[in-house]
Amino acid sequence: MNTSTNYPIGIPGQPWGALELAQWRSKQTKLRSYARDVLSAVDELADRFNAQTYGSIAYEGDQYSLIALESRAWRNDLPCVLITGGVHGYETSGVQGVLRFLQTHAGAYEGRVNFLAVPCVSPWAYERIQRWNFDAVDPNRSFREGGRAEESMALTRMVEPLRGQWAMHLDLHETTDSDESEFRPALAARDGKVFEPCGIPDGFYVVDDSGNPKTAFHEAIIAAVERVTHIAQSDEKGQLIGSPAVKRGIIQYDMKGLGLCASVSNAPFTCTTEVYPDSPRTTPQQCIAAQVAAVCAALEFLARR
Repeated sequence: MNTSTNYPIGIPGQPWGALELAQWRSKQTKLRSYARDVLSAVDELADRFNAQTYGSIAYEGDQYSLIALESRAWRNDLPCVLITGGVHGYETSGVQGVLRFLQTHAGAYEGRVNFLAVPCVSPWAYERIQRWNFDAVDPNRSFREGGRAEESMALTRMVEPLRGQWAMHLDLHETTDSDESEFRPALAARDGKVFEPCGIPDGFYVVDDSGNPKTAFHEAIIAAVERVTHIAQSDEKGQLIGSPAVKRGIIQYDMKGLGLCASVSNAPFTCTTEVYPDSPRTTPQQCIAAQVAAVCAALEFLARR
């Protein structure tokens, strides 16, 4: 397993400069197509949702339109729900989970909520199965003042006009084996720090907001997802990925302090889902189904209030 002392880029103990960033960029290659996997699906949904381009990202000749889908029959008297995926481009079921929900379940909530759904916040990273953007910046730490990820700033500008009207935000993520073998070691190397392994939970879990905890809401999501795939068990310290589990399958982060995407709307109900696609106990399709189940459970919880 990589540590900051043997990561192939940089000098241990020294943060990266322009040379190291260029070396990292040179290793990033396109492995899949945003146009084929995401934009084509968006086109197929265009007769049911309004598609809007809320920004554009250009990196050394690669240009990407940032696309959102919203309810056609938007009503000011209905609660507004934001659903995002692909903030980390490598987390496939987040992207596909948003699309699958819109394709198969969103119709059941027509006239009950207003949807704004962003299937892939970070298309450059999606194509390269990467966590960071072109500038080696994590978009999911950039939803705050001073954030440096263009992808995050574009999403922030889009949702800002409805601040105060958002009832819920679901941000769909994965925790993968590559977090421990590549992405966290790269982070340690980039920042000139020592990589400290913390393990990968085997199963689904959710992240609540420590500044606005909603335990019952997250318990409802866990209960629904458990019918699709298994829930991550806490380790011997009672933790998941280095954080105390406040309930089975539930941890808490300071979403605003960390600049997480789930904080961008300031909605009263927020959730970051975490699927584990590398488990031998699940399949890619189950991971997508788990994301859809999480969204549906969250919407049903909102309807009961």
